[in-house]
Amino acid sequence: MIPTLRVLVHMGSLQRLAPFWLLALGLLVAFWSPWLLLAIAYGVVMQFFVEYAMHRFLLHRKPPTDQGVFNALYRSHIGHHEFPSDPELFTGDDHWYPVRFGLISVALHTLFLWPVLGLGAAFVTAFVALFLGSVSAFAFYEGCHTLAHLNVPKGWLGQKITRDHLAHHYQDHAATFHVSLGAGWIDRLFGTSHDAEAARARFDRKTLLSMGMDPEDLRLVTARKAYGLPPRPGMKRGQPQA
Repeated sequence: MIPTLRVLVHMGSLQRLAPFWLLALGLLVAFWSPWLLLAIAYGVVMQFFVEYAMHRFLLHRKPPTDQGVFNALYRSHIGHHEFPSDPELFTGDDHWYPVRFGLISVALHTLFLWPVLGLGAAFVTAFVALFLGSVSAFAFYEGCHTLAHLNVPKGWLGQKITRDHLAHHYQDHAATFHVSLGAGWIDRLFGTSHDAEAARARFDRKTLLSMGMDPEDLRLVTARKAYGLPPRPGMKRGQPQA
């Protein structure tokens, strides 16, 4: 638990979200209503869907041909697949993105709820739902993801989180897009649960870590150099070449 927390407290996105989470907690106390508990539950569930959708459709999209755009995707996710034990690649490098996403979501939810609740109540409800509910779920996701990749002693739940997520990395990167414990129902809902037979049919040892790309693809080679990473997938920083 301690190694996981040590990684989490240094995550730039969580550090930037923390003041908004605290403000949302303050709004919950100041404008307390049982309905806000429903708003928090809504925010949690919505974050599970966002987690799945971003992982499947944004981070696993077709690799761009433009090197600059590819580098951004590489830093956001492909690099994490090629070097899954490197904590520096657990998250992307745009640590303000979750804040911007949350503020836009609050604005849209406020506009939607305004005719029903009034402006003030609509804003409080949206802010609490997204910056307390969704951010809590996001922190839980980051905790599950970090725990899955750290080589530390794990209890039964930690082993389950690790087993489920590493199946995505080492068996079939086209399935099991949920990461948070208890969110496997989303993969079942959208037909992307791990299937052993399908995984065997898609398995390619050469391209597995590079998400289906040839590891010698010039885009990958260029991105690794740009971010100071080893020349081959699976290596560790500073590891001598064979």
